[in-house]
Amino acid sequence: MKVCIWGARGSLPATYNADRARAKVKAALEIAVARGIDSTTDLDSFIDNELPFPVRGSYGTNTPCIQIGTTGDDYLICDCGTGLRDLGNVIMAERLGKPGAHFHILISHLHWDHLQGFPFFIPAYVKGNKISFYGGHPGIENVFRTQQSEPFFPVKFDNLAAEFEFMRLSTGQELEIAGINVKVKAQYHPGGSFGYRFEKNGKVVVYSTDCEHKSATALSDIEFVEFFKDADLLIMDAQYSFAEANSIKEDWGHSNNIIAVELSGYAGVKTLCLFHQEPVLDDFELEKFLEDTRSYAELAERKPDKIIMAQDGLCIDL
Repeated sequence: MKVCIWGARGSLPATYNADRARAKVKAALEIAVARGIDSTTDLDSFIDNELPFPVRGSYGTNTPCIQIGTTGDDYLICDCGTGLRDLGNVIMAERLGKPGAHFHILISHLHWDHLQGFPFFIPAYVKGNKISFYGGHPGIENVFRTQQSEPFFPVKFDNLAAEFEFMRLSTGQELEIAGINVKVKAQYHPGGSFGYRFEKNGKVVVYSTDCEHKSATALSDIEFVEFFKDADLLIMDAQYSFAEANSIKEDWGHSNNIIAVELSGYAGVKTLCLFHQEPVLDDFELEKFLEDTRSYAELAERKPDKIIMAQDGLCIDL
């Protein structure tokens, strides 16, 4: 399977402004001066090999949306954050606007950061496309219709050209979507949320965002250890530091990086992808968060084989 991340920020889109751009330019110039580059320097090689990721790139600003690899006209997507807009634009370009696509969209929960990209998903405006929504919450159709009603948005849901269907899921349910086996798991979050485990050709991907694992009980939660078990890739909510999650942000519905390492380690996860990033953190702070997480993992009794940070546009081949 191939997994692409189109949005990974939690709560709301992240800020990227002139001050943050200036900080990257300044850091790049400082490194360039230290390396003594001149007009003979291969700039592409310098950027790729000398500049750290927070300087040469960005973890992105979009709210949650991931794509699980499928073939043909079927597309399997989790959540409709602002990253869905970028995904839709890529799909439109790849298909040259051709209709006939079937989009299977699994919804983790109904908070706005997981829905707000849908009104800007261009394939929904193409006649001949079909969009199937899946989720464990009642009233999903009403929520999407409300989001595209006055005074919230000028284009009403009924004016979309695609064909729609809505399917209710339940925890523990197993089903096949576009040739991929899917298992559903209820999670701990205000209003409830649902995680999804995907299996195909011996590969396993788990999408588990907006779930709060308490430090005192997480490792005894055998159901989640089993849900994550032997995943090749676990995309997991790790919005907060351990200190934040156990103090001022306790009961906010999100997990921390330490619990993510421990749970994924006990479950035998190969790659842990830190997800639902705190929107106030810039790229330098997120890189430090990743480094701190990896440093803790070196001390942990059990840990995943690899730890990465989710970023807009990141595709992972399994």
